Amino acid sequence: MYAGLCAVSLSIGLWFWQMGAPLVLGFAGIEILAVGVALWVYARHALDGERIVLQGQSLVVEKAVGGRLERTELDIRSLTVEPRYGEHSLIALSARGRVINVGRFVRPELRPALARELRTALRGS
Repeated sequence: MYAGLCAVSLSIGLWFWQMGAPLVLGFAGIEILAVGVALWVYARHALDGERIVLQGQSLVVEKAVGGRLERTELDIRSLTVEPRYGEHSLIALSARGRVINVGRFVRPELRPALARELRTALRGS
């Protein structure tokens, strides 16, 4: 798609250049560069997300943001699950002095349901 957009913009810019308007080609180049930068920024964050896995006596939280992966293990024997500040805030998971916030990629009105599911899963283990 991007290559097609570049081809169309460059062909229009070249046509105007041949007709005696060389500035159009420069603006087409700026447009192509701006769209390329926007696509690159989008691609860096397209796979952002959080993954929460219960493994034995640990709750593993993996956060992927901007191509960087952060992995945290929390002991479920001392784990608490609670909203960070209010009903629609992030969910704070804390165990033995370590606190990690999850739910950034969940709609705010669904975060209480996620917290309930986490508490239920922890009770069942």
